[in-house]
Amino acid sequence: MEAGDGTEEPPLPLALARFQISEEFGFLLPDPLTELPEPYGPWMEVAHELPQLITSHRLRSRVHQMPQLSARHLRGREELHLAHLVLSFITMGYVWQEGEEGTVQVLPRNLAVPYWEVSEALGLPPILSHADFVLANWRRKDPNGPLEIENLDTIIALPGGESLRGFILVTLLVEKAAVPGIKAIIRALHAILQCDEETLQRALEQLAGAIEAMREALRQMHDHVDPAVFYAVIRIFLSGWKDNPAMPDGLVYEGVSGEPKAYSGGSAAQSTVLHAFDELLGIRHSQDTTAFLHRMRNYMPPPHRAFVEEIHRAPSLKQHVLSSRDGRLRAAFNRCVSALTDFRSCHITIVSKYIAVAAAKAKAGRAEPGTGAGPALGKPPTALEAKGTGGSHIFSFLKSIRDTTREGMISA
Repeated sequence: MEAGDGTEEPPLPLALARFQISEEFGFLLPDPLTELPEPYGPWMEVAHELPQLITSHRLRSRVHQMPQLSARHLRGREELHLAHLVLSFITMGYVWQEGEEGTVQVLPRNLAVPYWEVSEALGLPPILSHADFVLANWRRKDPNGPLEIENLDTIIALPGGESLRGFILVTLLVEKAAVPGIKAIIRALHAILQCDEETLQRALEQLAGAIEAMREALRQMHDHVDPAVFYAVIRIFLSGWKDNPAMPDGLVYEGVSGEPKAYSGGSAAQSTVLHAFDELLGIRHSQDTTAFLHRMRNYMPPPHRAFVEEIHRAPSLKQHVLSSRDGRLRAAFNRCVSALTDFRSCHITIVSKYIAVAAAKAKAGRAEPGTGAGPALGKPPTALEAKGTGGSHIFSFLKSIRDTTREGMISA
C-alpha cells in the first residue's frame, strides 16, 4: 500500500487477504467461476434451467432424477462457492416451487447430502444466503469491461427475469461501492495505534465517501426492480424455514439428520459491510436487534465474520475521537455516522416501496379471479407480509437500527 507521497507505509496490523477480502472487490468473490468440473454437469444443467423448471412446476421431478454425487471432487474455494450457489438455488426452487401453501418437509438425499458437505467445507449454512445470492453470483459480459450493471449478469437465476437480475446486481454494486470504506477501516485502526490524527481524519473522510457512494448505488434499485415482481415472484425464494409460519417445523435434510433444521432466509443483514462499519464507529443497537444481527453473522463466510470480530476487539475509534481535541476529527467521525444514518433511511424507503406498498397492492388484488397457486404464477406470499426474509419484523427492526445509528453521533 502506497502513501500519498509515494513512500512506503509500515505494514498494517490487519491485512485484508487474511480475511479473504479483496483489495479490488471487497467482500465480493473476485471473478467467480461460472462452471463446475465435469462430474457436476447434472447440477449445472438443472441450475441453468431453474426459472423454466419452476414456472412449469417440473423442478421437483427433475431433482428426483439427479444422480447422487459426492462433493469430495470439488477443489478450492471457487469451486466450493459455485457448488454452494448452485445447490442453494436448486434447494430454494425445490422448497418453494408451489408457493407457501405447497412446501415440502424433506429435502431429498441426492440434494441434501452434497449440499450439507459443501456447506460444512465453506462454514456456511445449507440455505441460500447473501454470500451465495450476491457475493458469488456475478460475471462480466465483457471480461475486460467495467463493473457496471450493463456489463454484468448473474451466474444462476430464479423466476423474476430482469427484476431479479437488477435486485442481485444493484446489491452487488452497493458491495463494490463499499470497498474504499473497507480499506479505510484498516487505515483508521492503524492510525489510532500510531496516534496519527492526520491519517485517521483522511481515513474517516474516505469511509464517509464510500457510505455515500453505497447509498447512490442502492438508489438504482428504483430503476431496475419492479416492486410487484419483487413482492409476488422473487421474495418467496429468499425465504427461509426459521420464524416462517409457512414452514413452522423447518426442513429435514434427508441422509443428514432425521430431525428438521431451521435456517433464516437471505437478508441484507447478512452483508458483512454494515456490521464492520457499525463495529468501527461504535454503533450500539438495542438488545433484540443486536441478537438478530449477531445471528446473521453465522450466515457470513467465516473469514468475513472473523474480520468483524477483529474490529470489535480493536481499540475504540469513538473513545479515541472523544479524547482528542481535534474538531476536524470529530466532524469527520460525525460525517461517517450521518452517512450511515442516511444509507439506512434510504434502505427503509426502498423496503417500504418493495414490501409495504407492494403488499397492500397485492392484498387489494387477492380477491381478483384467476389468481393461480405458486410463485410461478405470481400469487403473493402472505406468511412474511410484515417480516423480512431473514425473519425479522422488518419496519420496527430497520427503524430501530437507523435511530440507534443516529444516536452514535458525537455532540459538539
